[in-house]
Amino acid sequence: MKTYKLLLTVVAALACCGAAVAQNGETSPYSMFGYGSLSDFSTSTQRAMGGVGYAMNNGRQINVKNPASYAHCDSLTFLFDFGLDFTGMKMTENGKSGKSFGGGLDYITMQFPLSKTVGGSIGLVPYSSVGYSFGGSSDGSSDGQNARGGSGGINMLYVGVSYMPFKNFSIGANVSYNFGSITHDTYVSSTIDGVSSQSLYERVLEVKDWGIQFGAQYTIDLNEQNSITLGAVYIPKKSFRGTALGRKYDSQNDATAAIDTVSNISMKDRFTSPATYGGGIAYNLGNKLTVSADFTYQNWASAKYENLANFERVAFDNRWKIAAGVSYTPNVRGNYLQRMTYRMGGHFNHDYIMVGKNNVKDYGVSVGFGLPAPSSKTVINIGFEYKHRAAYPANLISENYFNITVGVNFNEMWFWQNKIR
Repeated sequence: MKTYKLLLTVVAALACCGAAVAQNGETSPYSMFGYGSLSDFSTSTQRAMGGVGYAMNNGRQINVKNPASYAHCDSLTFLFDFGLDFTGMKMTENGKSGKSFGGGLDYITMQFPLSKTVGGSIGLVPYSSVGYSFGGSSDGSSDGQNARGGSGGINMLYVGVSYMPFKNFSIGANVSYNFGSITHDTYVSSTIDGVSSQSLYERVLEVKDWGIQFGAQYTIDLNEQNSITLGAVYIPKKSFRGTALGRKYDSQNDATAAIDTVSNISMKDRFTSPATYGGGIAYNLGNKLTVSADFTYQNWASAKYENLANFERVAFDNRWKIAAGVSYTPNVRGNYLQRMTYRMGGHFNHDYIMVGKNNVKDYGVSVGFGLPAPSSKTVINIGFEYKHRAAYPANLISENYFNITVGVNFNEMWFWQNKIR
């Protein structure tokens, strides 16, 4: 693919991504709490390996999870990666079950060399996503109905740079603009003496903020083929900037609704996110085998999330996650099946979301394949993931997810100059 064609693809994908990534497919009632379901900035490749990445620095894959990895890109190579996500979820509550589906554009990233020891990256990835809709009687009678719905999310547009001051050690940082809108709606309707009334309580978080992420990696060469990489990531605690709105809409007998803004406050110092600590280790056998494990910890119990009028109070718990995965390519110069990459992994996540006094936890397993395109370095990455999520100790809602992720990784020699003979 020629340079100008790839550039047009990048521009078009960025324009599409800005409108679409926030709509990507969360379909869980648990996302009604807090900022929704959190993303860990994993690409399709990493999701097929359980979501690992802190210690990975493959120069042919973009790794947003640890910005220190950018310095390991080839000095002649431009990488462009975008991913799609398709989700089917089966939910069970009190013996009743239902299904929902979602999906869309998940992320778009680019990576490029700036010098022999400096690499850069730019992209758009999700920070969190919200999507749910359910309803029922508000008081157990036929005179009142209560329904809830929510949508939106927070996105992260980042620019990252990484520097390798000496062999096998690199540091890096991502600076991001975080933006998006999260809407939570509660609908209440009733009929008394033939007069119907409807009320809508709406809570909206409009985020316009910035963020920073730091990373480091160090590789220990055991011999010519074997190595171990250690990785660490730190994201400082910060206060969200933006506006939190609380509105009430009232109407009777389909009349025009009367709007009452009951809250309109700045999010600064009222809505916060905790510091993130991440560490990982990876064993590498040349360009054939990678075995990696990660641990993430976030002190969400100390985060602030101010209550708005007419909405229930939200409480968080500390979040921690463990993940492990393996990637294997039999022979990069062999036949097609040997040049394919085979991946598998798993994770366990103690989430920050709490439902009353119940913790929300999830675990999952995944497999995936890297399919090299004929006559180019482009790779199509396909992953399949099963995830189970539920609240403990009370068995409230049980969710079983089946995800399909598709990523297209363009690897182009943008900076190669042919010799003049």
